[in-house]
Amino acid sequence: MASEERRVTVPDFAAWKQQGRKIAVITAYDYPTARLLDAAGVDCLLVGDSMGTTVQGRDTTLSVTLPQIIYHSEMVARGTKRALVVADLPFLSYHVSPRQAIRSAGRVMKGTGCQAVKLEGGRRMAATIRAVVDAEIPVMAHLGLTPQSIRRLGSYKVQREEDALREDARAVFEAGAFAVVLECIPARLAAAISSEIPIPTIGIGAGAGCDGQVLVLHDMFGLLSDGFRPRFARRYAELGEQMKQAAAEYVRDVRGGAFPTEDESFR
Repeated sequence: MASEERRVTVPDFAAWKQQGRKIAVITAYDYPTARLLDAAGVDCLLVGDSMGTTVQGRDTTLSVTLPQIIYHSEMVARGTKRALVVADLPFLSYHVSPRQAIRSAGRVMKGTGCQAVKLEGGRRMAATIRAVVDAEIPVMAHLGLTPQSIRRLGSYKVQREEDALREDARAVFEAGAFAVVLECIPARLAAAISSEIPIPTIGIGAGAGCDGQVLVLHDMFGLLSDGFRPRFARRYAELGEQMKQAAAEYVRDVRGGAFPTEDESFR
């Protein structure tokens, strides 16, 4: 259990990088899960547009809407006492213009109680990041495999454009991002980027040289039973299988008359 009760803040990320303290991030999408992860000492909860695949059962994240992000982020923020809560800006909620990005990020901040937003893109999104930060809204950037670009990328694959990724990392730092997610890039490159920019890097499939790590809740706890395991996702529990077994036991008890008992009934 976490001993620290003080709320994690954006400046803590910079301080932790200077101290060499690694940052633990997990995705979350609802109130009870947020409470459990917060009590476990997770530093940051990311309300990701990954909900499109993990919660909604879709093939991509592209259909996730801003109202859906706001709905889930409010629940997660209400379930935390310590962790920094970061909300994803979904596809086409910030791409049109910096003004649109400010409006979308402002709706998230005003309607949820979270502390920051995350958006995808490097140099091409630098002006947008700068505009949102200038509006006093902290931004976490996201480079490498960017799921909102799946139609252009063609598939979820490792990104290896070393010069471009280094330039993108420098651009988002200079634009004012307080941290950057590095997804599915070679570990050596991620470590180099981590040493080159002053803001923390949060890796997912980017090796141990990053300043922190993020995992998707459903991957690490085995909540999806399709058998697919991303190479970078360590399975810390098989909660999906446990839930299935528990539900099957409940079905047997109901059909066999073993539930409810007299102790579970009112007199």
